[in-house]
Amino acid sequence: MTKAFVVGHPIKHSRSPLIHGYWLKQYGLDGSYERIDVAPVDFGEFLKGFPSQGFAGGNVTLPHKEAAFLGVERRTSRAERVGAVNTLWIEDGVLWGDNTDVPGFMAHLDATLRTGWEQDVDTALVLGAGGAARAVVAGLQERPLKRIFVTNRTLSKAEDLVRDLRPGSSVALETSAWEDLGRVIPHAQFIVNTTSLGMAGQPPLDLDLSRAPGNAAVADIVYVPLETPLLAAAAARGLRTVDGLGMLLHQAVPGFRRWFGVTPEVTPELRALILADIEGHR
Repeated sequence: MTKAFVVGHPIKHSRSPLIHGYWLKQYGLDGSYERIDVAPVDFGEFLKGFPSQGFAGGNVTLPHKEAAFLGVERRTSRAERVGAVNTLWIEDGVLWGDNTDVPGFMAHLDATLRTGWEQDVDTALVLGAGGAARAVVAGLQERPLKRIFVTNRTLSKAEDLVRDLRPGSSVALETSAWEDLGRVIPHAQFIVNTTSLGMAGQPPLDLDLSRAPGNAAVADIVYVPLETPLLAAAAARGLRTVDGLGMLLHQAVPGFRRWFGVTPEVTPELRALILADIEGHR
């Protein structure tokens, strides 16, 4: 039986076991996927020892993604660019790390907005400068955009992100001060929130979309609630919206394929299963 895991601290609220458990059952595979709570002080030891416990690999979530990046023996090029690892596997005895948030976010955009949506986008605006923002920017850099603005309440973090991801990019990366967003929004045909603002229990993201282009799309990686105040405001303006749940579902696909040898589908049934779990824990 192939065994995989998700490791974090805390980990009890992770929905990854629901996602992978659904696919294991759907494809009739002999496998397991479990939550493992590991404190930061013990993560290095866990990373070295999990293969001896019979695991083929697993997912890494907060707060271990940067530690996993440093702890693996080999990394994919996109993990190198983002500076974080969320997927582990053993290949020819070597511990590899990848960042599947990048293809996960982009696959969700393609599925929601239709393939080729970026042909109408010259400028994107990314709110936030943490690990999720780095994955989003790295994904957007793969598309034929002209410009990406990155903003963060602490501007120096946005400047760090741009400095790290600018080399080799054909897309111009620029920073914007949070208080200057009013000057950027009219030029942004794609806006994405990667901060925790708007998440259940957090303050709402107060963003004036009144001057956003009429053809703009607005995404939020927050998925509890599914319709954040930002997405509600965008919908009220008639803008296209992209919720945060699809990124969670699509980022799980490459790992499942690595460990269990099957490329799973993100289906309406899987989405409904996760939504029901979210509703049940409100």
